[in-house]
Amino acid sequence: MGNLRKALYKSYHLLQRAITPGLRNSQFAYRDKLISCLNPRTRWLDLGCGHQLLPDWMPNWQVDQAAIVKQCETVVGIDSDFPSLVKHEAIANRVHGNIELLPFQNETFDLVTANVVVEHVESPAKLLTEIHRILLPGGTFLFHTPNFYGYASLAATLMPRLLRVKMVELLQGRKEEDVFPTHYRCNTVGAVQTLARASGFALRELAMVESSAQTVMLGPVVLPELLLIATLRLNALRNLRTNIIAVLQKRET
Repeated sequence: MGNLRKALYKSYHLLQRAITPGLRNSQFAYRDKLISCLNPRTRWLDLGCGHQLLPDWMPNWQVDQAAIVKQCETVVGIDSDFPSLVKHEAIANRVHGNIELLPFQNETFDLVTANVVVEHVESPAKLLTEIHRILLPGGTFLFHTPNFYGYASLAATLMPRLLRVKMVELLQGRKEEDVFPTHYRCNTVGAVQTLARASGFALRELAMVESSAQTVMLGPVVLPELLLIATLRLNALRNLRTNIIAVLQKRET
C-alpha cells in the first residue's frame, strides 16, 4: 500500500501542477491566518483541539505548531474527547469539556479558534453566544470549516456512515475514532452571516477557499476532481469552493 500511495501521489502532483497550479490544502490558509492573529500578549483558546494543532501530513508540522504556541502569552485547548487531549503535546493547558458550554469566565480570551470543528456542532448559535461571552471586547473568533455546498461535503452527506468512515480511512488515512458526526449548521455563507449577526459579532472576513484534491487514492478519478477545482476558481463559483475561513470580531464596548 505504501508504494502504491507514493506512485499515486507522484502522478497526482504532475497533474495538479498542470491543471491547478498553486493549489494547496486549505489547512495552509488556516495556519497562515492563525499566525496573523497572534502576538506576544494573545490569550488564545482552541476549541476541539484534539491531539494536535496541525495535521501530521504538513511538512514540519510539529516544529510549526510549537513555534505557533510560543508566539502568544497563553494557550488553552478544550475538547470532549479525553484520549485526544492526553496525546496533545503542543498545548500544556488542556480542559476536558463541552465547547457549547465553556467553563471559563466572561472576557477571558483575546482569540478563540476552531479548526474543522464547527461542522460537528449541533447548536452553533449556542456556541457563538458562549464564544462571544468569553472573548474580550475587540476579541476574535477564527474558524476553518468545510463549505456545505462544496462537492466533498455534499458527497459525504449522501454516504451511509460506514461507507463514509471507510472512504475517509482510504482517502485521508484517518481512523474511525477520528471521524465524528457532522451537522453542517454553520457551513454556508448565509448561515455564517446570520449566526454571527444574531450572536453580536461583526463579520470581518469570510473567505471561500479551495483545497487539495481528495481522491488521489482513487487513481484516474482525481483528474475530473482537479478539473472541477480549476472551474471553481472562477469568481462566480467561489461560493461552491470546498472550505470556509471566517473571522468574527466582538465589538468594542
